Amino acid sequence: MKKNDQDISLLSNDIATNKNLGVGKIKTTDINVLLNRVRSDQKRTLKKKIVFSIILAGLVSSLAIYFII
Repeated sequence: MKKNDQDISLLSNDIATNKNLGVGKIKTTDINVLLNRVRSDQKRTLKKKIVFSIILAGLVSSLAIYFII
């Protein structure tokens, strides 16, 4: 009978250990998601700056051509 009691206690310890491991995995996944979001935001802002610079340069050059002619 003691063996049955010991098996139950070992199983309950394994479940508690698995719960703790699951919590650690979620945190690392969340950190990776946040880092990927930061990288994508940086790429997006860089693209916005490039597009804005091209539009501004085109506007300035078109105004310069208009006033010269």
